[in-house]
Amino acid sequence: MQDLQKDFAIERVIKLEQNYRSHGHILDAANALIGHNRRRLGKNLWTSEAKGEPLRVFEAATDLEEAASIVAEVRSLRAEGVALLHIAVLYRSNAQSRVLEHALFTAGMPYRVYGGLRFFERQEVKHALAYLRLVANPDDDGATARVINFPARGIGNRSLEQLADAAKAGGTSLWRAALAKAEGRRQKEDSGKGIPTFVALIEHMRDAAKDLPLPEAIAHVIEASGLAAHYRGEKEGADRLENLSELVNAAVTFVAERNVQPAGEAAGMDEPDELTAFLAHAALEAGEHQAEAGADALQLMTVHSAKGLEFHSVFVSGLEEGLFPHENSLTEADGIEEERRLMYVALTRARRRLYLSFAQSRMLHGQTRYGIASRFFHEIPEALMRRVGAGFRIQDPGSRIRATRGDMGSSQITGPFDSAQGRHGSPVTSSAWRVGQSVVHPTFGAGVIVNAEGRGLDARVQVNFRSGGLKWLMLEYAKLAPA
Repeated sequence: MQDLQKDFAIERVIKLEQNYRSHGHILDAANALIGHNRRRLGKNLWTSEAKGEPLRVFEAATDLEEAASIVAEVRSLRAEGVALLHIAVLYRSNAQSRVLEHALFTAGMPYRVYGGLRFFERQEVKHALAYLRLVANPDDDGATARVINFPARGIGNRSLEQLADAAKAGGTSLWRAALAKAEGRRQKEDSGKGIPTFVALIEHMRDAAKDLPLPEAIAHVIEASGLAAHYRGEKEGADRLENLSELVNAAVTFVAERNVQPAGEAAGMDEPDELTAFLAHAALEAGEHQAEAGADALQLMTVHSAKGLEFHSVFVSGLEEGLFPHENSLTEADGIEEERRLMYVALTRARRRLYLSFAQSRMLHGQTRYGIASRFFHEIPEALMRRVGAGFRIQDPGSRIRATRGDMGSSQITGPFDSAQGRHGSPVTSSAWRVGQSVVHPTFGAGVIVNAEGRGLDARVQVNFRSGGLKWLMLEYAKLAPA
């Protein structure tokens, strides 16, 4: 628009500033926010409607608590007579939907992902789950067919047809047929490519997964399968990589929830191993739970997908530095201004109620990360916001929120959480590990602890492995041993 005005020497600009959608406080917040952008024509939205309610801001201890609080508030809105169809939950990144979907699935609340797929329906997640199904049960023909040549490893359609024919003739699975073919190659001392490579890959992943906690096993499969490398090479692969990382987070959550099930719940039954149980849970959560278009269901979507839409009530979640605004914007020209425009879009989707939330800690790449509140909170006048929830505090960007779970700036692992903090589980004591200590990991080998963060169930260490380089490991799951 600025170029149009300059190129055609437009002398009189008529600004369409009256807004017929949102209450006054929402527009005042949006105007204040976008006013921090330097490159803009300058427009100040106003409405003849009432000022309405202030923006409600909630600080959660974790991303799981954030999702639970959103579900609870949606229930309250529904009780007030607001249809789910008129409520939207917005997020900056597609991968953020997984935690929200899990909370909604657990609560039995109908939802619909607008303009996208549910987490477990996404292509890259299905590929990863197929590899995991083969690790758990190589005779899964559906999983074999899905990933035997993805990423591409030189197995053409003709080879697949021959493999299917061999399996049918022998009355066996595709895997057994592939195994026989690979064994025949070995006897001929012809390692070849394609099918023998695939067989060796699955066998390697099965062996490695036996000695790893579930989250680490999934992370290993994602790397070893070549999925991560494949999507790193794609121009638009960043979102897919985020979803694969979120699958590791899903495993961390699953293990934690499984470990706190009431004792004796499965008495008299043989419990499946963690991987098998996780795959069963993923299949259940991927079932027919998404509401049909037009049905009364909560709307989930990215901020990008929300453009042009409007809702009675809107939740904008994950408002943390590095998430919204996205970390990539920090290194791009005018990146923060573009993120601010997206935030402006998010705010102005709401007609009557607007909720903003962020989490002190969030699972990223299978590990707990501590963040700070988005700079956007500081660009909205304090008078327009109402803080809800205990312990709410927003600090300036550049300072760190000290979460209840411990100070990330510490280089020492402290003891278990106080019982008053509501956390239970196997604590990690400060005497167990120290910076400079030599350790051994069943997969990565020998290394030295060079850094440590968090405490209790969130304690983690950074280890410099001789062969694998620097890696962060959650002590609750990593099978570290003193060297």
